[in-house]
Amino acid sequence: MSEQQKPAANQQQQNQGGGNKKGNDLKLPTRADDFSGWYNELVQRAKLADTSDVKGCMVIRPNGYAIWEHMQKALDGMFKDTGHQNAYFPLLIPEEYLEREKDHVAGFKPQLAVVTHAGGAPLAEGHRYVIRPTSETIINRSFSKWVQSYRDLPLLINQWANVMRWEMRTRMFLRTTEFLWQEGHTCHETQADAQEETIKMLEVYKTFAEEFMAMPVMTGQKTESEKFPGADSTYSIEAMMQDKKALQAGTSHNLGQNFAKMFETQYQSREGKKEFVWQTSWGVSTRLIGALIMTHSDDNGLVVPPKLAPTHCVIVIIGKGEERTKVKEKAHALAADLKKAGLSVIVDDDESKGPGFKYAEYELRGVCLRMELGPKDLEQNQCVLVRRDSRQKEFVKLESAIAKATEMLDGMQKDLFSKAKAFREANTMAVNSFEELKANADKGFLLAHWDGTAETEARIKQETQLTTRNRPFDLKQEPGVCVMTGKPSSGRIVFSKAY
Repeated sequence: MSEQQKPAANQQQQNQGGGNKKGNDLKLPTRADDFSGWYNELVQRAKLADTSDVKGCMVIRPNGYAIWEHMQKALDGMFKDTGHQNAYFPLLIPEEYLEREKDHVAGFKPQLAVVTHAGGAPLAEGHRYVIRPTSETIINRSFSKWVQSYRDLPLLINQWANVMRWEMRTRMFLRTTEFLWQEGHTCHETQADAQEETIKMLEVYKTFAEEFMAMPVMTGQKTESEKFPGADSTYSIEAMMQDKKALQAGTSHNLGQNFAKMFETQYQSREGKKEFVWQTSWGVSTRLIGALIMTHSDDNGLVVPPKLAPTHCVIVIIGKGEERTKVKEKAHALAADLKKAGLSVIVDDDESKGPGFKYAEYELRGVCLRMELGPKDLEQNQCVLVRRDSRQKEFVKLESAIAKATEMLDGMQKDLFSKAKAFREANTMAVNSFEELKANADKGFLLAHWDGTAETEARIKQETQLTTRNRPFDLKQEPGVCVMTGKPSSGRIVFSKAY
């Protein structure tokens, strides 16, 4: 996956985010006043991740890793439904493998971590290794042995792994030196088959982003300047964060025959001829957790769509003494019923903290639904349910609590998507001059005509900090003139500031 845009925050900023704050003694910075500070504080105080003594790396805490596990489970099922199988390839890649594809090595060389010693001795030139920044090269080495005939095609492989790209500027989840991801790699008989696969997997990513993450995305083709090193073409899903910046959330690449020729990945065709395979690769990473945070969370903390939430409901027990015992029994009975309905539940019976503190703590951590249950509630055969995103209370009869909880979670999932989509649409606009482009540089997705040259693209980036995101498939195209040069343009492309 190509993630070339650099965020403004540096490592020092990351390490300062929330390190000395505990509990709810201080509120988060507001998104309006300090979006970057809000994000850094939230990641640490919601116990999603922590800093590490390894430069540029993070520790993913259980609350954050649980979200990744849910993402993995959903995506893995979608990959298998489309015929892909999981495999695993070495972390270390012979350095000379990367040298075989000039565009590929040029794209990744500044980010490589190189192993020069092993077993206490230096490795000879030509026998050094790099820690994988991506696996096209070493996977092709295996593919060249596995593919012999057209009968071996298509070969559809996915790998769940970690990768390392040495980064100078980092921000937890969005850009770290080491991160977790999946990378799909496939081989096909024809160029058309490879292109079909490339778009199919892009649509898988779109479906996941919108139906599970509740995050609307634009699908489209990247420019030549922004495509993956060594690919014929790159396609992406692009999302708008709450600060109106873009985030590239996933990419799918048509590799053509570039890597196949480097590693002689050939097959005997139906006509008995030796042919090079046509290939694709595609990937998403733990960057999706950062995307989820910045799409939905608020000034009170983390908001997680129910389909990916580590905890759907917390039952907070209220009351003291003997009364509390009855409440506790009912709370655990309700928890058992909620679990039978497929929800993850925790019962909070901690008497050392007051209810107000608990409410704030569970909001910060992103629990989707809070159930309040006390002696007076039992007397009235009811409980209080509070949805995390709206924070509105509802009094619900105990016999209806399970059905109502499920209904509220379904509503939350739908409402989060609708809210994010409405926000994106309100902050997407067409611009028709360079002055208009520059004046609206901080206002979201700008649809502008561009003459298609890398030179103009670079000039716009230098003067405005705007980058091309993609040319959306569903954007109706019509000829025009480039906003910077006045030269002919075949259609509009999305410009935005980005992570």
